[in-house]
Amino acid sequence: MTRFPHMPLSAASRSAATSRHCFSDPSRRGFLTASLAAAGLLLLPTSLRAADPARSSLAALAFDGDVLLAAGQALVRSDDGGQSWSPLSGPAQILTLATHPERPGRILAGLAADGIALSEDGGRTWTSRANGLPAGPTDALAIAAGQPDMIYAAIRGDGLWKSEDAGESWSLAMDRPWLDEAERDLLTLASVDLATGMGGIWIYAGTEKGLTRLPDCFCRWQDVQPGNAMDALVSGDAPPSEAPLPAGQPIRALVSAASAPQTLYAALSSGVWTSRDAGVVWSRLAPGDAVSVAVHPTNPDYIFAAVDGGLKQSRDGGTTWSALAAI
Repeated sequence: MTRFPHMPLSAASRSAATSRHCFSDPSRRGFLTASLAAAGLLLLPTSLRAADPARSSLAALAFDGDVLLAAGQALVRSDDGGQSWSPLSGPAQILTLATHPERPGRILAGLAADGIALSEDGGRTWTSRANGLPAGPTDALAIAAGQPDMIYAAIRGDGLWKSEDAGESWSLAMDRPWLDEAERDLLTLASVDLATGMGGIWIYAGTEKGLTRLPDCFCRWQDVQPGNAMDALVSGDAPPSEAPLPAGQPIRALVSAASAPQTLYAALSSGVWTSRDAGVVWSRLAPGDAVSVAVHPTNPDYIFAAVDGGLKQSRDGGTTWSALAAI
């Protein structure tokens, strides 16, 4: 893997979808802004906010082992459960993050200005992984459960892409799902380590029209329902979930607890939601405008969520919450 020195991006390198590029270290002002914004202590100026109003300064949260990562206009890390933060160098604006418990230090970042960046050292240095991807914001990323070199990426306006070599090369895996009479962009992805009945595991996706999932044989998108993928194929039309997520709300973030794959968490405009049975029955854990959510890789009850512009944590699966910051 080629590692690039820290130097400013040129306009040409940003626009070249197939080129490798580097990402500059933040300035002192950016350093402080990133720390405060990610801690929920600073509302970024309008000129610096993401074009998508659903994306805040805490556009993405993820655990890298015990380290909590928060990203948006910049990337920061906390080694003490969100009590303090330190900035990391990295891409200027991140829409999504992905990590894997079997690869500590590996961080994938989906970028607002096209492409994907990869760090193998906890976010200190980065390389591009955009070679072979179409142009467009990378709205969602997931690393396959049990396969840390298998990456799934959703490109806005395009479909679901996959890489089997940690982003060195890409191929189109599946078109976007057809929901409510139109193709829908994938806003968030989660690899869920539960048997599909067809020899693989699930890829769950949140869209503006709700939740859908795909067996990793890439045969078809399916509604979430009791049973496995083979049951859905045999039955034809899928029965509805017993208690689905609220209709008409985009699913902005979706995570599966690696140590308890049936446990899912989702961030919606109505709050933080959870399912304990792989998405059939959902219940709301916390009200508010939720943008992102992260779950610890070995403790399915230890979660963080960006809600109403601040950061909250729960150590009991969302029964109780403590606010770490507020805007």
